[in-house]
Amino acid sequence: MRKVQDLLNPFYQDEFIEAGCDEAGRGCYAGPVFAAAVILPKSFFHPVLNDSKQLTEKERNELRPIIEQEAIAYAVASVDNIEIDNINILRASFKAMHLAIAQLKQKPKLLLIDGNRFIKYKRIPHYCIIKGDGIYSSIAAASVLAKTYRDDYMQQLHQEFPYYAWKTNKGYGTIEHRRAIEKFGLCKYHRKTWRLCSEQPQLFETC
Repeated sequence: MRKVQDLLNPFYQDEFIEAGCDEAGRGCYAGPVFAAAVILPKSFFHPVLNDSKQLTEKERNELRPIIEQEAIAYAVASVDNIEIDNINILRASFKAMHLAIAQLKQKPKLLLIDGNRFIKYKRIPHYCIIKGDGIYSSIAAASVLAKTYRDDYMQQLHQEFPYYAWKTNKGYGTIEHRRAIEKFGLCKYHRKTWRLCSEQPQLFETC
């Protein structure tokens, strides 16, 4: 059980409807970047909710249906590796957030963004909050949804290219993943503009 002083803040302000936004997969070698936007009722509380990186996979998977059921509105969106290569990962992360915000059934009047930068979405004011997923409930909830949706997607891609071990590493640059790249080369889901190993391999023939 978390200490009282470590519990998340339920909201940034209590005048306007606010949505928390976060992304997952920004630092990966392969796959899309996912983002989520979540509007929680001000009464929402769950003792386990936290930055998704601080939770176990089991905790994240248990929280996801609770967030989806109790949220006033939520949405998840992604930008694939091809577009990441075209516009860069930072812009792709912002675009994924924009796409998620656009899908919300209830429109927020304020956005809480995890991190220190953001491209303004329409005329909705926003606050960038460093490590906000460990401070505000709505951002933490968004981090859980983005992470679990992306993990599920990478497990699907694992079925197509099992030798990269995406089932376990989710596209991050683990030793196992790097060694697979050196042996098999890159596939169609890798981010080609990234230098993924000391000597960039050619595309794998079947990709």
